[in-house]
Amino acid sequence: MFHSFSGLLAQSGTSMSRYRAKVPRIAVGQKLAMLLFIGILCFNLPVPAQAGSAAGATTSADEPAKIRQLVDILSDPAVQAWLKKQQKEQSASTTGPVESGSLLEFWGGRVNAIRAHLAALVVALPLLPAEFDRAAGILTTDLGDRGPVKILVLFGVFLAIGLGAEWLVSRATADLRRWVMSLPVETVGQRLTVAAARLGFGIVIVAAFGLGSVGTFLALDWPPMLRDMVLGYLTALLALRTALVISRFLIAPPTRERLVTDQHRILPMSPAAAHYWHRRIGVFVGWFGFGWVTVQVLTLLGFDPDARHLVAYILGLGLLAMGLEIAWRHPSEAVGVVTDNRPVLRRRLGASMVSVYFLVLWLLWVASALPLFWLAVVVVAVPWAMSGSRRAVAYLLQPIGGAVGTAVPSLYGVCLQRGLRAAIIIAGALVLARGWNLDLVALTSNDTVGTRVLRGLLSAVVIALLADLGWQLLKTAIDLKIAEPPATVDKNSPEWRRQTRLHTLLPIFRNFLFVLVLVIAGLMILASLGIEIGPLIAGASVLGVAIGFGSQTLVRDVISGMFYLLDDAFRVGEYIQSGNYKGTVESFSIRSVKLRHHRGPLYTVPFGVLGAVENMSRDWVIDKLAIGVTYDTDLGKVKKIIKDIGKKLAADPEFGPKIIDTLKMQGVEQFGDFAIQIRMKMMTLPGENFAIRRRANAMIKEAFDANGIKFAFPTVQVAGGGDATTAASAHQVLSRPPAPPA
Repeated sequence: MFHSFSGLLAQSGTSMSRYRAKVPRIAVGQKLAMLLFIGILCFNLPVPAQAGSAAGATTSADEPAKIRQLVDILSDPAVQAWLKKQQKEQSASTTGPVESGSLLEFWGGRVNAIRAHLAALVVALPLLPAEFDRAAGILTTDLGDRGPVKILVLFGVFLAIGLGAEWLVSRATADLRRWVMSLPVETVGQRLTVAAARLGFGIVIVAAFGLGSVGTFLALDWPPMLRDMVLGYLTALLALRTALVISRFLIAPPTRERLVTDQHRILPMSPAAAHYWHRRIGVFVGWFGFGWVTVQVLTLLGFDPDARHLVAYILGLGLLAMGLEIAWRHPSEAVGVVTDNRPVLRRRLGASMVSVYFLVLWLLWVASALPLFWLAVVVVAVPWAMSGSRRAVAYLLQPIGGAVGTAVPSLYGVCLQRGLRAAIIIAGALVLARGWNLDLVALTSNDTVGTRVLRGLLSAVVIALLADLGWQLLKTAIDLKIAEPPATVDKNSPEWRRQTRLHTLLPIFRNFLFVLVLVIAGLMILASLGIEIGPLIAGASVLGVAIGFGSQTLVRDVISGMFYLLDDAFRVGEYIQSGNYKGTVESFSIRSVKLRHHRGPLYTVPFGVLGAVENMSRDWVIDKLAIGVTYDTDLGKVKKIIKDIGKKLAADPEFGPKIIDTLKMQGVEQFGDFAIQIRMKMMTLPGENFAIRRRANAMIKEAFDANGIKFAFPTVQVAGGGDATTAASAHQVLSRPPAPPA
């Protein structure tokens, strides 16, 4: 049935071509029938039911019978449903596995199609004047007494209504907008608030324009062709206004009121660059929108498809010219890059490459090589958009007065940056699927090798993006907690202990989360590709047991480290000693701890060999001092002096906050051979006792000297006969030079 119906369509198309060659002007009904025929064959779109009725209403009595039969067939809802079914089956069959030799046949068919398309364009070029004449005749016939001038006047009237509504809303909100623009933008929150308010005002103004122009036009009853034409151009103008609002939101070009500053911009650039790009965006969107609507209007007027494509390609030369102008004249000023210091040759080489890229895009479009066209667009646009979004987020969230990119990463920044990156990648994939005519709904319903692999790849990309977003959020939250400044400087307070314990455990927890996210994401990706992960998990369990038996030392280190951390035996920044190892704890890994000795060496000690740990930095430390005085010393006076020194140390602004219990004399420790041993002690914060002890010793020396208290020290006395002869003999012996070696 399908082949017979296709033959009928082909035969009818041949008859239409011959009839057009004989008669210079074709009736409106014949042209609409031909457009329906082309829409079915070229675009695979469902035909509206009104097309048949409109064509039948304007078909003259002398039309060929086959054309009327074609119009009646295409107007039948049953035929439309059957065409939809055939389209789905055909798209499903094209997504099946590639057979031997089909790839070469595919590329050969694509080359032949491109050659045929270019040949059709060459043939359609001399027929353009006739097509325009015929379109003008159709327009005159269909619109009656409403000529082009009246259409332009009608378009201008509704445009004026929209601009008037926009002016009223803009005037009503002028004071509020000035107040918003005058708000301070010294913090990230203030910048986000002002940016959101600016975007909201822009949307309200565009909505007023849309309601005033498009809404008013749709509220009245118009002929179908006139309605479609005017509505199309009004929609293009509405799209232009929306693009300008988004441009003002992103780059904030300078205004006459001079209320816009660099802090109002989302994208980092200078005022001159913002003005340049704002104008180019408006020109590009306006040209593209009005050109696209013009091509659609030519479709309504019965233009031949090849001639319509030729007009679109000619309009595309304007877009190509804009791209070349941007490549060679775009400003290089941006925040952080005031002037372009690149060599002239390098700048020209970059502009030449961009120009070649735009030219290649236009040639691919003209050649109807749309898969390559969209691939070239996505390959360049996705990295460019990702780089721009990353710079925009860094610039938006940077501290005021800081350089671009120096802002501390935050959860908001990670959400924006990674979320935008995921959205850009997904949008690029959807554009490629659209450009390559891939039906994603059909891919989910088909069960072939090719569709399973493609579904798995798409699922793998989505899982990888979500896993990356989740990991970055967790990592940023942990890093921010680690970098959080201490709430107190009192090392004995519970808050200080909690923070030091978090700084010890969070890096290990971060590593554990990374491994967990990586393993789960990897298993999900393998499952999406159709690989059974059950045997992999079982094999990994067996392998884990084998590795556990073969690496008992490693397992002992890991388990010992877990128990050390659970017992809170030490934290980062504490000074510990274990056996022959001592030093300040710098960092942890899964199996070892790094100790920095006070003289500089760094020890990496496995947890399994630590053993008993002596923590010298926990809570407090008692330091004991001992001095020796002579036997004739007044011990009561010594006690008063030491007590006074303790009071001075406690009142000292440098040492007082570090002393828990000040210096006190405990009493006489023992009677030595040459001195009375006096014991003193004090309680200080861990690690602060050394400096306080040195200061206390100096103060004791000064106080004892001032009060005539002498320190006892051992002396050597040589005794003899006691006469002068013996002393002189001893002096001669001691002063005699040594004998030379033998």
